[in-house]
Formats: sequence, C-alpha cells, structure tokens
Amino acid sequence: MSSAAATPPKITVDPTLPTPPYEQVRQQIADLITASVLAPGLRLPPVRQLAGDLSLAVGTVARPYLELEAVGLLVTRRGGGTTVLRSPEPGPAGRTTVLAARAREYAATVRRIGASDEEAVAAVRTALAESSA
Repeated sequence: MSSAAATPPKITVDPTLPTPPYEQVRQQIADLITASVLAPGLRLPPVRQLAGDLSLAVGTVARPYLELEAVGLLVTRRGGGTTVLRSPEPGPAGRTTVLAARAREYAATVRRIGASDEEAVAAVRTALAESSA
C-alpha cells in the first residue's frame, strides 16, 4: 500500500478559541502541509468522516478543503478522495516558516494583552509540557 494510505496527524478544534472551527481546521492542515508533515500524495480523511470525528457540520470541514484546493495545496478527485497536492516549502524550511508565523501571532497576542516576555515564555513552557503529557 502506498504512503497515501498513511494516517495523517490528528486535527483538533478548540471551541474556546475565538478562531472559527473551519479556520482552525484550514490552518492546521495548511501548517502540516507547509511543515512537510503531510507529504504530497497523502490522502486526507473524507469530509464527512473528519466532520464526524470533530463533531462539526460537514460544511464546516468542506470549506477548508475547498480553500486549500483553491491555493493548490490539496486536490480532490471523484472516487479518489482528497490528497495533498504539494508542499509549498519542503523540509525544515517549511517547519521554520510555520513556527515563525505562529510565534509572530503569539507575540502579537502577548503584546496586546500586556504580558511580559517572562510570562510569555513561561506560558509556552507550560503548554509544551501539557502537550507532552
């Protein structure tokens, strides 16, 4: 069986975030592709399956798939499912790009709420420790 049958990393949705669920799904899939975690040819779960897994409406999952197709990251073929089409920045460069983008977003939030650098770093360390557990 080809690598297209491999199980992709788990996509999650956090209902406590202000970011809409469809955008959380879109961003996670785009980040995984950009960081080369999802390789070209990898088949994603069908929209209905992922929607059920995430307890979301089918349209909420269909939207990110369509948006990622529009930018050339995914392709859907009738009877063939949705697969990763390409990785914009393969390898470590892609992972660095994703990390830098998410770090900029976090830094902007830190500044917006007036937290210190020490508080921000402590929050990251805590989040990393919790995600390892």
